[in-house]
Amino acid sequence: MSLRHYVYVSDSKVDMLLPQVEPGLAGKRSTEFGLNLKVVTGKRKVESDTDRIARLERVVRHLDDFCDVGTIDEPGQYFRGRMGMRLRQERGLVYFAGATEHTVVGLGGSSGHVVGGPEPKDDAIFLPSMLPGMVEGLTAVAEDEAPESALELAYLANRNLRGDEQEVEFVAKRLRHGPSPYPELDRGRSVTVLVGSPLFVALAD
Repeated sequence: MSLRHYVYVSDSKVDMLLPQVEPGLAGKRSTEFGLNLKVVTGKRKVESDTDRIARLERVVRHLDDFCDVGTIDEPGQYFRGRMGMRLRQERGLVYFAGATEHTVVGLGGSSGHVVGGPEPKDDAIFLPSMLPGMVEGLTAVAEDEAPESALELAYLANRNLRGDEQEVEFVAKRLRHGPSPYPELDRGRSVTVLVGSPLFVALAD
């Protein structure tokens, strides 16, 4: 049995999709109420890591069995893949950048979903798993003065990020997919750019 070492798990996406997959499992966390003198306090009982991963795996199985899940080079509504990627965190955004021979890939989401990571700071960007928030965070990553699109930012981020690559596997929601905005840099290759928001990222064996 192959075990996954998760780097990133998007609880918010799982919470949104799981009730559509299995309506009886809509509740994510139970709430306990305690009475302390005259003050009623609400306590959240955080789900165990085991339950968290089980919920994620139910959603991923449903996507694989019933939804449009493609590959990196031929993405569907969702896509899965395995590749070397570099990681950067910026103002509440965690961003994974990598490329195959034909596709530049960028995955972005909230740094609050990094497994074992710190909570996002107060200056975190708004909704980093959606394009407007991701574009705001990517502007710093791409180091470009006047980016015009998420595809441009993802392309530049992949060129500009430094550091060692880590082999990872993932399933992500496709946000943008289109031809390279910089064909003059592609050395005659036909290159596309793919931007997505991951459900999970895990270290690959």
